[in-house]
Amino acid sequence: MKELLRTTDPTVIAYASALLKGEDIDCFPVDVHMSVLEGSIGVLPRRLMVREEDHVRAERVMRDNEIDLGR
Repeated sequence: MKELLRTTDPTVIAYASALLKGEDIDCFPVDVHMSVLEGSIGVLPRRLMVREEDHVRAERVMRDNEIDLGR
């Protein structure tokens, strides 16, 4: 797995996941339960991972939809 994007906005993770699934690219959100540790204030970033062989194609989908990869 390779990191595709990093964001503190949970709606970006949901939107990006939906776009990737529409392109038949598997993805896996990580760090989604970090809000328990931070007190739900949204300062710790969440990440979206994809398979290494899908990474280039997934980046293209994100750029085409103007999603900031957070790097």
